[in-house]
Amino acid sequence: MGNSSRERVVVTGMGAVTPLGHDVASTWSSLVAGCSGAAPIALFDASSFGIRFACEVKAWDPTPFIARKKLKELDRFTEFALAAAAMAIEDASLSLAAHEEERAGCFIGVGLGGLASLETAAKTLFEKGPSKLSPYTIPRIIANLAAGQVSIAHGLRGPSFATTSACATGAHAIGEAAEWIRRGSADVMVAGGAESTITPIGIGGFQAMHALSRRNDAPERASRPFDCARDGFVCGEGGGVVVLESLTRARRRGARIYAELSGYGASSDAFHITGPAPEGEGCQRAMRMALDDAGLSPDAIDHLNAHATSTSVGDKAESDGILHVFGAHARDGKLAVSATKSMTGHLLGAAGAVEAIFTVLAIREGVMPPTINVEEQDPECPLDIVPNVARAGVVRHAMSNGFGFGGTNATLVFSRL
Repeated sequence: MGNSSRERVVVTGMGAVTPLGHDVASTWSSLVAGCSGAAPIALFDASSFGIRFACEVKAWDPTPFIARKKLKELDRFTEFALAAAAMAIEDASLSLAAHEEERAGCFIGVGLGGLASLETAAKTLFEKGPSKLSPYTIPRIIANLAAGQVSIAHGLRGPSFATTSACATGAHAIGEAAEWIRRGSADVMVAGGAESTITPIGIGGFQAMHALSRRNDAPERASRPFDCARDGFVCGEGGGVVVLESLTRARRRGARIYAELSGYGASSDAFHITGPAPEGEGCQRAMRMALDDAGLSPDAIDHLNAHATSTSVGDKAESDGILHVFGAHARDGKLAVSATKSMTGHLLGAAGAVEAIFTVLAIREGVMPPTINVEEQDPECPLDIVPNVARAGVVRHAMSNGFGFGGTNATLVFSRL
């Protein structure tokens, strides 16, 4: 697709830890079934908070992936990253010879970093003094340690860093990783996003912004993108990682290929710190850039995984953007648009990566996930949003959107080979 002189990039492995499951298979099964991951918060005592529910990773045990003695070095977001990366690498049957390690890198994006570790350290500092801080305080907090720990664990000696672009983070990480392969600077990239901010500051801060749904009495019905009664997003956590390889390398080793990453676009609204540009102007440019990069016309896209967080302003702006870019293809119901945050909640820095996995699986499995909790679709968002029930269908090309505070936008296009 796109510029034929560049290396083509394919997805050969995927791993995920989400509010719907501790791996890709269980997550996908729950997603297609329309299950919600929302429940009362268990990670801390939220009884005094206005919002007391979230989409947590439930009953999480990192020890199948991480030695128990190593856990003292890690915040929860890094545990998710290590687990998702281990699963993705195993899924890809990826093995690197010594001479290949320098051409294998790792971009794992994180929106906020180790917020729980920061809160714990602050409490220790104020109550017991600086001499009682753990020597692992900083490594637990800083955002790039997800990529760093994964690189160390798997001998990835190429480029390693974290993208940090709020809720577009995971999509940016995958898109930028693909660029390293396309220009011939790497052969393999382990890329994705991780996040764990269901903490007093995380929930309290979003609550103060009036960004979260207040449906404490019915958490599983709270995330309702494109519905008239939407009242904010539901905070989630987790990690998603993909293995990207050059098509040349993947074919040479006989790898199973899920899909090609055929297009990538990124833009900035340059408009407002939290609000989207009118009519989704910035996201329009990201989508058009991704289509152009893939060498595809809008009517070639069969399925779109929307950013759609369940906020009144955000969903409307994205819908406007989609209608501007896709025109009659979207207005006439030929573009199936799924809003999977209705089930996972908003995984923040991990959202773009996990939703990229969903987009790839829609192509691979021929199933478009539902948008649940649609009781009355907002007439100002006149899209085919696959309401409430998953839909089978051939998906040749699919798009995934990720947008974030600061007006940052990222769009990925995946294609069947």
